[in-house]
Amino acid sequence: MPKPAADSAALGLGVDRTSPVPLYHQLAQQLEAAVEQGRLAPGSLLGNELELAARLGLSRPTVRQAIQSLVDKGLMVRRRGVGTQIVHSRIKRPLELSSLYDDLETAGRKPATRVLRNGVEPASPEVAAALGVEEGSEVHLVERVRYAHDEPMALLRNHLPPGLLDLSTERLESTGLYRMMRASGITLHSARQSVGARAATAEEGELLAEPAGAPLLTMERTTFDDGGRAVEFGSHVYRASRYAFEFQLLVRP
Repeated sequence: MPKPAADSAALGLGVDRTSPVPLYHQLAQQLEAAVEQGRLAPGSLLGNELELAARLGLSRPTVRQAIQSLVDKGLMVRRRGVGTQIVHSRIKRPLELSSLYDDLETAGRKPATRVLRNGVEPASPEVAAALGVEEGSEVHLVERVRYAHDEPMALLRNHLPPGLLDLSTERLESTGLYRMMRASGITLHSARQSVGARAATAEEGELLAEPAGAPLLTMERTTFDDGGRAVEFGSHVYRASRYAFEFQLLVRP
């Protein structure tokens, strides 16, 4: 059952008619901020468009355009006979040496994990090069689906040197990999990372509740300890409709 409609007055919505920013975009930005900050909780209803338009002194098409922009982003959904419902906020992850589990927990998103594979396999050329081991030698593979509020967010594949730490499935499903490393005395120091995008395979789509061919964000990361040893090679895919990476860019002096 949907949660009660949000009180638009309590959200502090308003528009600046002297601003060059279109009115619909101003409203959309404020609604998106309310979703991301948890003031519009997943499952809640936005409320009546006519009432919102009247309170803000906007036309109904302007309010509808603002809401539609958030529907297009996947933050809201229109349900016949129900109204406009908040689906979720998009995860924005800063590019720093942290784990998805920690980032979700910090954002109050209740992370959970399902382990798909946990065992050893021969190192492929790519994995061997990343971890600095011989091709075909045994490495540990952990494959997991990460959830936030019971919704799949990412498919995570991590290769690690064998014997690095205790990788029991029970522990992997109760905490993050980097936490397990730190608890085992491994000091994470730096990482080499690349970010990209591609279409989801049928298998990935099924695991992530997306159609085959849906856009996915990709990330590959090799992490090193304070002694310069490669301790993990991660190859991850994230739902582009639910996830974004944030960059901070500085001008060169």
